[in-house]
Formats: sequence, structure tokens, C-alpha cells
Amino acid sequence: MRIGLIRHGLTDWNAAGRIQGQTDIPLNAEGREQAERLGKRLLTEEYQWDYIITSGLSRAQETGEIISKLLSVPMLEPDARLKERAFGQIEGLTSEERIARWGATWETLDLGQEHILDIQARALAFLEDLWSSYPDKNVLIVTHGAFLANLLSAIFKDRYTERIGNLSLTILEKTQSDWSPLLYNCTEHLIMNSAKQSE
Repeated sequence: MRIGLIRHGLTDWNAAGRIQGQTDIPLNAEGREQAERLGKRLLTEEYQWDYIITSGLSRAQETGEIISKLLSVPMLEPDARLKERAFGQIEGLTSEERIARWGATWETLDLGQEHILDIQARALAFLEDLWSSYPDKNVLIVTHGAFLANLLSAIFKDRYTERIGNLSLTILEKTQSDWSPLLYNCTEHLIMNSAKQSE
């Protein structure tokens, strides 16, 4: 089994540096274009995909729908366990606004954020269920940055700490009881397009 882990495309809140969490912010025009670029890249690669599943939040759902249409790959029902980490009172705020309200150590405060162990538990439970249901399939999963960071941390501990980029692609392969990374946080499809535009 292979899974392709995709962070949704850009939103206006991403561009403004606002934490989204589980607030349902849609893709912006650039985010839709990013999804198309990834879909077109996937059309040219050797990996074959059987299904797409998303968190159900609109920014992930629309990203999945764009890729689904380009690849002619069916979408499964959204799974709420793929939703972004809930950030409580800090959702919608920029870094400057968080510091102004609670000081530089705001991350140490209990402001309603979902606990790391809880997000990791739901992420790992999702993966186990996916493996049980589709052990011989390859599935694209469209989800969120903090969710992916915590999932990868739960699987690989401190091996991967790079920030997960918008519309990045990570591919993992299941071998016996372990997941092996084939590709990590790759945004080649976005960089190549930008390079062509600047030529």
C-alpha cells in the first residue's frame, strides 16, 4: 500500500499568516492553481492512485476534487479524523496578534488547542483503518499542515521536522508493519512552474 499525503492549497488566511485550525476557510485562486499543478504532475508520474480521501474541510475538499477530476480517480467519503489540529482561541490570529494578546510564550498556555497526543492518536487510528480497508490500494490523502507534521512525528519521531508546504506531496509505502518514505514534502511542481514564469 502506498499513500500520498497532500497538504491543501493556499488560502487567504495562509497568505496572511493566520492560523486556520478547524475554521473552514476556502482555497483562494492561487490555491486552486496549485492543486491543478500537482494534479498535472501526478499524471506524468509512475505512481498509480486508486482513491482520494480528504478531511472534509473545504480547502482540502476542493483540492481533492481538482486532483480527482484531472486524474479521473474517485473520491471516498471525507474522514473527520483528517481535520486540522483544533487551535481554540488562536484560530484566525497572526503571530503578532497572538503575541500582543498573550505574550511571546503563548504556546505554553492552554488556549483550547487540541493536545498533540490526541491529534496523533486520531491520525494513527485513521491510518490503521485505511490499511485494514484498502491494503492493496494506493490512496491520496488531502489534509492539513499541523495534522501532517504530527502524523509524521508519530510515525518517524524526530527524523522529519521540515515545515510542511502548501500543496506539498509526501509518499509513504507500507512494508509489513512499517511505513517507509519514498518522497518527503516535495513541492517540485510549484517550483518548476514558478521558474518557467520567471524565464
